[in-house]
Amino acid sequence: MTDSTTKLMRKGELTRAAILDVALDLASRDGLEGLTIGLLADKMNMSKSGVFAHFGSREDLQIEVVKLYHHHFEQEVFYPSMKEPRGLPRLQAMFARWVKRVSVEIASGCIYISGAVEYDDRPGAIREELAGMVRAWKNALRRCVVQTIEMGHLSADTDPDQLVFETYGLILALHHDARFLKLPGSVNRAEVGFERLVRSYQNPQSASREDAPAKPNPKSAVK
Repeated sequence: MTDSTTKLMRKGELTRAAILDVALDLASRDGLEGLTIGLLADKMNMSKSGVFAHFGSREDLQIEVVKLYHHHFEQEVFYPSMKEPRGLPRLQAMFARWVKRVSVEIASGCIYISGAVEYDDRPGAIREELAGMVRAWKNALRRCVVQTIEMGHLSADTDPDQLVFETYGLILALHHDARFLKLPGSVNRAEVGFERLVRSYQNPQSASREDAPAKPNPKSAVK
């Protein structure tokens, strides 16, 4: 492979990435169905055929946008949270970072949520891709809840599916009240709701250990 061929391929990759960034911004604002090759070509100052050359079809473009959104979500929410200690600290981190991302998206929109409205009764490849990624995130939340139960931070009779359902409901309520109704204080209400939710499932022994005053370290006492 010659240097000129390598440079040409690299340029093509950069152009494709730039197209996807603009497409994601448009889809967040107007929805995946509002994303058209023509609109994207205008935004990129390219021809429609130039955009088609990188994706082949509108559906391929929409699927790649969903994948890019999922990638950003993982980088901002999932992977940083996995660095937290297993159990309740990790579960709390996942929710906190999720809320932070949704609060940033209030001005634009969450593709997971808007996409569910657009494709709830529309079968096809885009719906399957989007639904698969939402399921993957919910499964990650469920695994974290199970680990939190195993660590003894939540009661042994905690229903992981119910807790994930209620947690997801808080995020949906946050998005609705903050973006649609534009109600102030929605983020704080979601945070308070999650704290109350966790307390309702928390292992009483674990909670009492957290509330107990720290014992003095005899080694550090002044003699």
